[in-house]
Amino acid sequence: MSTYIDTSALIAVLAEDDKFHGQAKEIWLELLEQKISLICNNYTLVETFSLIQSRYGLHILRKFQNLAVPALQISWLNAEEHNIAIESVLLANRRRLSLVDCSSFTTMRRLGIQKVFTFDKHFAEQGFKCVP
Repeated sequence: MSTYIDTSALIAVLAEDDKFHGQAKEIWLELLEQKISLICNNYTLVETFSLIQSRYGLHILRKFQNLAVPALQISWLNAEEHNIAIESVLLANRRRLSLVDCSSFTTMRRLGIQKVFTFDKHFAEQGFKCVP
């Protein structure tokens, strides 16, 4: 079984000052213990790197790269999926729905993944099953 993992969950797992940290860390450990395939795409990874670096610095970024990234399976978007994600953003006509979110929806649909570890309400709006 596979679970998509969103930036909001990755940040919450790492950042002790995040309001969801305790819950996220518990879920992360449970998913690893159950040997669930944790998947994200390269856009989610870039967004996560950028946010960790700007908010917490390089020492936390190294921790993320060394401890979390090896547990992830990265799905790389191709040009067609990129264009689908851009079209989704433009069609949604919502300022707060990001290209990264739409790229995640595209990846999840392509891979047939229904479950996502996230604290972002946009995934539920798209019909995905969110953890927590």
